Amino acid sequence: MGTFKVEGNIVNITKRNIFFGEIAVEAGKIKSITKISEERPGSPFITPGFIDSHVHIESSMLIPSEFARLAVVHGTVATISDPHEIANVCGMEGVEFMIENGNTVPFKFNFGAPSCVPATIFETAGAALNHDDVKALLERPEIKYLSEMMNFPGVLYKDEEVYKKIAAAHHLGKPVDGHAPGLRGDAAQKYIDAGISTDHECFTAEEALDKLQRGMKILIREGSAAKNFEALIHLLHDWPEMMMFCSDDKHPDSLVENHINEICARAVAKGIDVFKVLRAACINPILHYKLEVGALQVNDDADFIVLEDLVNFKVKQTYINGLLLAENGKMAGNWINHVAGKESINHFDCSPKKEADFILKYTNQQEIPVIEALDGQLITNKIQAKPKIENGNIISDVANDILKMVVVNRYHDAPIAISFVKNFGLKQGAIASSVAHDSHNIIAVGVDDKSICEAVNLVIKETGGVVALGNGKEEVLPLPVAGLMSNHNGYEVATCYTAIDQFAKDLGSTLLAPFMTLSFMALLVIPHLKLSDKGLFDGDEFRLI
Repeated sequence: MGTFKVEGNIVNITKRNIFFGEIAVEAGKIKSITKISEERPGSPFITPGFIDSHVHIESSMLIPSEFARLAVVHGTVATISDPHEIANVCGMEGVEFMIENGNTVPFKFNFGAPSCVPATIFETAGAALNHDDVKALLERPEIKYLSEMMNFPGVLYKDEEVYKKIAAAHHLGKPVDGHAPGLRGDAAQKYIDAGISTDHECFTAEEALDKLQRGMKILIREGSAAKNFEALIHLLHDWPEMMMFCSDDKHPDSLVENHINEICARAVAKGIDVFKVLRAACINPILHYKLEVGALQVNDDADFIVLEDLVNFKVKQTYINGLLLAENGKMAGNWINHVAGKESINHFDCSPKKEADFILKYTNQQEIPVIEALDGQLITNKIQAKPKIENGNIISDVANDILKMVVVNRYHDAPIAISFVKNFGLKQGAIASSVAHDSHNIIAVGVDDKSICEAVNLVIKETGGVVALGNGKEEVLPLPVAGLMSNHNGYEVATCYTAIDQFAKDLGSTLLAPFMTLSFMALLVIPHLKLSDKGLFDGDEFRLI
């Protein structure tokens, strides 16, 4: 970690000015910033590094050290990371794994204490964290906040356990993240009054504005499945100090392509002031979460990026603590050749299934409830449809795109939950995954019971993974770390995922990200209709139906 200097058009976001100058770095810190002249056309721009203000690393299917390897190339220097997914599988041990693996690289992971493990009582999770567990995590200096409080009914009805977790965060001066899709008016006010300061679940500008006006910070989310940029970005014109950018869930193929840099480029293309864009991408997360991340000021950690321009946000260099970690789209140096090939942690104990386990008997109902998946959204619609009957059983109706979907308990043998879903579009075979928010049981959808059974059994055989099969072919991406992540090279995982994603589309799926959408069909805390391992769940009434 030596002494060096970097020249370029230096962007001071808070003072809203740009000048050509020189940054001197010594021992990982910014020693001085010297103005040489006014902004120089044609020279690169130097800004603070980008921060993903809410992301589940596990959704990248990569362990933290490999996530970092892909993210720094796009100018990301830090994340606000909720280890909620692995906590639901492996509990405290899972959170510890994420922290320890993240510490093997010079990337700035900022983990939260998961607030909702299990997410609800209406599903089977692999672990539980009570308020004492959460308090113990929050007392650790590397835990920066209380992760998204998804149990918004618990907040509104003053559940004692929920309030103890929130109180622990407040006592330690750490912020509480929110998760309140659709909550507005008096209900939103009650939720905010409990001391919850952010939300990343707004899918309309009206909802986001209602929360902003009540003092809540809003995160604009653009991930692999949930995409709210178009609906919310224009609010940044008037609320630049109250908004941040996040991906929430980003699959590996998508992370290879871009990260927060793409959101910045799209925002500027929409006519948003570049200083407001950079404030959301670089500064607001530091201030809100009290991060040890540099903001391009003297004596700050030397966490900054060099950009070709402030239009396309193409990243030329990424520095963290004065280390050059990425240059011109590739890793720089040997800082991250560590791949934890032997590191694994899991919780998986269920037997292979038989085709007969997936039969659903017809019981004379004229219509059945069907989950309508919406491309690019976590919310689903609740619709009714006439069932297709064969030999006294309800089966997939491929012609009308109403397919059988199942959730299989992965923690112990139990009856299989069966429902039907619209908009997956499969014409052949089945897809299955052990990534199924929030409890990460096995979820599968397919055109017939044989295909669904085979796909589920392939996941079981690998003790976790994503699977697609049909037309006499099968593709498997093993996920041995908690059934959520691979412990292989991130770029190789991305290539493998790209292939299996394409195969699912070759089988007929019309969804932009079929596996990501599938993983959210068991996410009970997002309305309106979902499927857990215990049955069909009404997210509006918050009960199994």
